[in-house]
Amino acid sequence: MGENVILVYLVVCFFVFLAGFVDSIAGGGGLISLPAYFFAGLPVHNAIATNKLSSTMGTTVATIRYVMFGYMVKWLVVLGVACGLAGSFLGSNLALIADATALMVFMLVSLPLVAYIVFRTRDLDGFADSPLSRAKTFALTGLIAFAVGIYDGFYGPGTGTFLILLLTTLAHLPLEQAQGTTKAVNLATNVAALVVFFASGNVLVVLGLVAGLFNIVGNWIGTSLFRKNGAAIVRPIMLVVIVLFAVKLVCDLVGLGA
Repeated sequence: MGENVILVYLVVCFFVFLAGFVDSIAGGGGLISLPAYFFAGLPVHNAIATNKLSSTMGTTVATIRYVMFGYMVKWLVVLGVACGLAGSFLGSNLALIADATALMVFMLVSLPLVAYIVFRTRDLDGFADSPLSRAKTFALTGLIAFAVGIYDGFYGPGTGTFLILLLTTLAHLPLEQAQGTTKAVNLATNVAALVVFFASGNVLVVLGLVAGLFNIVGNWIGTSLFRKNGAAIVRPIMLVVIVLFAVKLVCDLVGLGA
């Protein structure tokens, strides 16, 4: 029994560390951490709830560091968080009445285009060289946060990645501001979900806290590398996240068809 517990902690903590590193740079850390909890043998609800605790701990540290780096623009963050939470609330309610299969098929078909855009875009920061008016930036940021929030509440994987990509390519935000806004939105939705999970009693607190420490270390290293290398490190990691997301979609669709 003791050996099994040690194995669970080793598996979860390693992959949660890796997830924190990836998530702090390009989003999509949940595509690594959540399967680790499943692989360790946790029941579905415990895995999802405990993963939310460890990821929230890491995201909190990443958010604080990006505030310290000056990546947060107050009006963008407030707008993004408000619209993201509203979208997430709507999406979670839609998930109760709608079939996710069509969305998953659409996302799977769209991923090659997303990967192509990321691969061909040598510098995600380049869009900021042609800034939009404040009104357009405001409208697009709110719309993007709301739309991605709906997706987050409805299905969820890769939310941070899509936010960064859309905020840079459509809203023409500098990569640092897109990263800061994304982390603030992620933190807000994580905390909201974590409150619900704690109330349900599904969080394995000790495992979540220990794994959360590893997630914090991963986020710390990732934010440091992002500050040093910026777009150069975001693109390759974002492509890895897209591949992981494609695998996740295929597995989910196969599972639905079984």
